[in-house]
Amino acid sequence: MTNRSGLHSTSIAARQPVFRRWNWLAYASPVRFDPLARKLAPWFGVAALLFLAAGLYVGFVVAPTDAQQGEVYRIIFLHVPAAWMSMFIYLVMAGYCALALVLRTRLSSMMASALAPTGALFTAIALWTGALWGKPTWGTWWVWDARLTSELLLLFLYLGFIALESAIEDPRRAERACAVLAVVGVVNIPVIYFSVQWWNTLHQGASISLTAAPSMAMTMLLGMLLMTLACWMYSICVTLIRVRCIMRERADDDHNLSTPA
Repeated sequence: MTNRSGLHSTSIAARQPVFRRWNWLAYASPVRFDPLARKLAPWFGVAALLFLAAGLYVGFVVAPTDAQQGEVYRIIFLHVPAAWMSMFIYLVMAGYCALALVLRTRLSSMMASALAPTGALFTAIALWTGALWGKPTWGTWWVWDARLTSELLLLFLYLGFIALESAIEDPRRAERACAVLAVVGVVNIPVIYFSVQWWNTLHQGASISLTAAPSMAMTMLLGMLLMTLACWMYSICVTLIRVRCIMRERADDDHNLSTPA
């Protein structure tokens, strides 16, 4: 049987399941996303270990000693990827929160909740490694520098998100309150990124730019990128694992709320 366009209707029907398979919007449902997360998490975990091993080897063994800072510069192979991920994860978290507010998708709220602890971890690592680098370089563990202060504020935003979610018993109210906090707090991200340009700070400028050649040896750049990929793969892995736990917790909460006492 053919339609007006000359295409066989049977062939269209046969091709419809193929299109449905690629309909990624279907995975907005926690029920459908759960098995996908279960399958993908181990692969991202393995990728994180491989990139971590390669990044540590290149950064701490292959990369040459810096002419000005000596061996202490190798902290950047931990510090810079952690700082990048702290900002990137917050942007992703705020994006999920915005989707939750606009579209009211519960999986978006769950993904934001799953991302927050990892973002807080990377922010703490960025601050800690920054202090380790600052002591021999600046002569002090901490200064109220614009970059450092705004990064510390980012840590408070992550911790505030986690604390607010725990303080509100009703999961739906907690989701909305945390979403508003995350979306409002996103204004801090450009402050962190552009702080070295907007103010006279002790923190050095960016060594990598999309509009200019990197101001470091290619071996150093390779080590930093490998460590960044390791952090990225780790973030995806633990987020997928954590969101599956959150799905089960909130499913139990919804069941308890709907069950009469």
